[in-house]
Amino acid sequence: MKKIIVLFLLALAFNLGFTTSSIAQKDKKSDTLTELQASQAEAYSNAENSKIVEVSADNKTFHQVLKEKFIEGGPIWMTPILIVFILGLAIVIERIIYLNLSSTNSIKLLTNIETNLKEKDIQAAKDICKNTRGPLAGIFYQGLDRYDEGLDIVEKSIIAYGGVLMARLEKNLSWIALFIALAPMLGFLGTVVGMVQAFEAIEKAGDISPTIVAGGMKVALLTTVFGLIVAIILQVFYNYLISKIESLVNTMEDASISFMDILLKVGHQKELK
Repeated sequence: MKKIIVLFLLALAFNLGFTTSSIAQKDKKSDTLTELQASQAEAYSNAENSKIVEVSADNKTFHQVLKEKFIEGGPIWMTPILIVFILGLAIVIERIIYLNLSSTNSIKLLTNIETNLKEKDIQAAKDICKNTRGPLAGIFYQGLDRYDEGLDIVEKSIIAYGGVLMARLEKNLSWIALFIALAPMLGFLGTVVGMVQAFEAIEKAGDISPTIVAGGMKVALLTTVFGLIVAIILQVFYNYLISKIESLVNTMEDASISFMDILLKVGHQKELK
């Protein structure tokens, strides 16, 4: 009986030892798998982060790219081009606002003036011209102010005052033309300076290397590009302003002829009466 008990205890101890060792091996395997999964997850996260960084580097905004290129081109040479662009754009905006405010409905204005002249109310016609904005109303007011002096005086007054108003319409356009010519010239100046720097670097190194030449060439090309961009933008606005002025001048000339016809017709009816 004792032998049976001893054998039973030995078997039980053997089973317990085997179970413990298997559990320990399973724990070791699970720890190893956990560490492997953690390393894989870390590697995956690092790869995703690198992809995000690459995507964010590729998806830069236009403002960021422009700022980087401005710094790469050299603030010393890019700043004058930027100042020229700001000044030219400010004048362009001022001229656009002024010319748009100078536009007048000539047909409506002429109709109101003709109605008051037929009623022999010159003062009412003058008041209409005063309350109407634009150079066309000013020309008509000058003509009505000399209505009693004869049509020849009225015509001369309209021509003289029209020349003054045309000069006001063309005000500051010469500055825009100057900035259009100046911007690429500043860019070309930066190009020449960049080339000189590149040749100086080659001379000091005693060898022609793309790395040595790249710095000077970058300044040269970027300043030229920015100068040409500024000139193109200002040139487009300049042509728009010229076309707008031509349209206003043509309207003023046609309306002035119609105005003189109205004065002649009203004066002829007055003489018949």
